[in-house]
Amino acid sequence: MKVLITGGAGYIGSTVATACIEAGIEVVILDDLSTGLRSFGEGRNLYVGDIADGATVDALLADHPDIDAVIHCAARIVVPESVADPLGYYDANVGKTILLLQRLRDAGIPRIVFSSSASVYAGETGDGVDEGGRLAPSSPYAKTKAMVEQILDDAATAGDFRAIALRYFNPIGADPRLRTGLQNPTPSHALGKIMQARATGEPFTITGTDWTTRDGSGLRDYIHVWDLALAHVAAVQKFDEVATPDGPYQVINLGTGDGVTVRELVAAFERVTGEPLPVTETDRRPGDQAGAFAIVDRAAAVLQWRAQRSVDDGVRDAIAWAEKLRATL
Repeated sequence: MKVLITGGAGYIGSTVATACIEAGIEVVILDDLSTGLRSFGEGRNLYVGDIADGATVDALLADHPDIDAVIHCAARIVVPESVADPLGYYDANVGKTILLLQRLRDAGIPRIVFSSSASVYAGETGDGVDEGGRLAPSSPYAKTKAMVEQILDDAATAGDFRAIALRYFNPIGADPRLRTGLQNPTPSHALGKIMQARATGEPFTITGTDWTTRDGSGLRDYIHVWDLALAHVAAVQKFDEVATPDGPYQVINLGTGDGVTVRELVAAFERVTGEPLPVTETDRRPGDQAGAFAIVDRAAAVLQWRAQRSVDDGVRDAIAWAEKLRATL
C-alpha cells in the first residue's frame, strides 16, 4: 500500500508518516515547508510544493500512479491568526483543498482521509460529544475544517471518491522515540504555555475559572500524537470496511474519551517534572469555551482503535522533544 500525506513534514503529518512506515505502508509526502521541516521528510519521497501547485501535484502523481489513499493534513492551524487573516485561511484550507481534490479525482485516487478537528463542535459545557454532536465552529480556522468536511461529504455522495474525516481533539507529546515533534518552540496551546512559563520562571495563567467543569477551569481531551498517528494508520488499513459505496463519507472522533481540565494538566506537569508550577488566574477571554471531550465508541467499533497513552506520557514526551529541539537551535 502507498499513501500520499499532504503536510507530511509537519507535526501531525510527520508522525503519521512514521507510523505508516512502521506498519509497512509506503509514504509520499507533499509539503511546502512553510511550517514543516525538510528533515521530517528526508528519505520519505518528499515533494516540496503547495497542494494547489498543479505542476508539483501532477509530477508527484505521474511519479506515483499507484497511490492507494491520501491523508490530507496540510492546513494552517493557528486560531488567533485565522481571526486576523480569515481570507488567508479560507484560501489555504478550503480553496487550495478544492484544487487538490479535483486533481486527485481526475487521477482516479478513490480514498481520502481528512485530518479534521474537534473544534467544529460547540464545546459549551465540558461534556462528552459524539459524532452527532452540535456543530458550532467558533473561529475561521474551525470553520475551514467544517467547510472541507461538507465538501468531502458532497463529493463522496457524487461519487468522486470516498472519504473519512477524523475529528481529533487536542494532540500533545511527540514521537516516543523523538524522531519528530512540534517544530514550533513556542506553541500556543495550554501545554505549550505551561512549558514556556516553566522556562521563563513566570506563573502560568489560567484563563477562566468559572466554567461548568469539575474544578471551574476549561476542559480539553488531550490525545498523544502517537495514538493519533496510529488511528490514521487504522483508518487507511480499514478504509474499505468503513467508507463503503453505500456510506461513502464517514466521520470518526479521535480522543482519549476523557476530559482533562487546565488545573489537572498543571498537576500532570508537576507530576512529570517533580516541581511545583506557580499559577495565576484571570477572567475568560473572548471566544473561550468550556471545552469538550471525545466519545470514541465509533473509533473503537470501526477502527478497533483506542488511545493507549496517558496525559502524563504526553507531557513527558513533549518536554523531552522540546529539550532536544532546543539543543539543535
